[in-house]
Amino acid sequence: MAIWQQLPDLEKLNLRGRNTAVENLGIVITEAGDDYLKGTMPVDHRTVQPLGLLHGGASVLFAESLGSIAANYCVDRNKAYCVGMEINANHLRSVKSGVVTGIARPLHLGATTQVWEIKIYNQVEKLVCVSRLTVAVVKKTEGPVKQENLL
Repeated sequence: MAIWQQLPDLEKLNLRGRNTAVENLGIVITEAGDDYLKGTMPVDHRTVQPLGLLHGGASVLFAESLGSIAANYCVDRNKAYCVGMEINANHLRSVKSGVVTGIARPLHLGATTQVWEIKIYNQVEKLVCVSRLTVAVVKKTEGPVKQENLL
């Protein structure tokens, strides 16, 4: 059964990432399945730490991007939006080059919170990082967040 309130439009999602950390790190959303969102991120000068390995912070940014984007498509976006509350990550293996692929799947889709598991794999499909993201489901108001900027 599909989890989406509205099916993610990959072209629009990738355009929305322009001039953000998502674009700066080369993150591309590549696929939306019935219960997951998938994307890629290059391992290059933008995403490595001084030793030349994929930076843990870049992995976390990738994971939170996938989970947050997916979360926002699981709510009625006329009434609510989702924002990150907490994220953790376990870095399991290093990556020196190429592309990593992340897959976000929900563990809990509640009325006020969601919990997402994001797994990041290297090019030979070995697990690099596993992350868990908790997001708040916030009712839309006329408050400080620019409503037109929301997914």
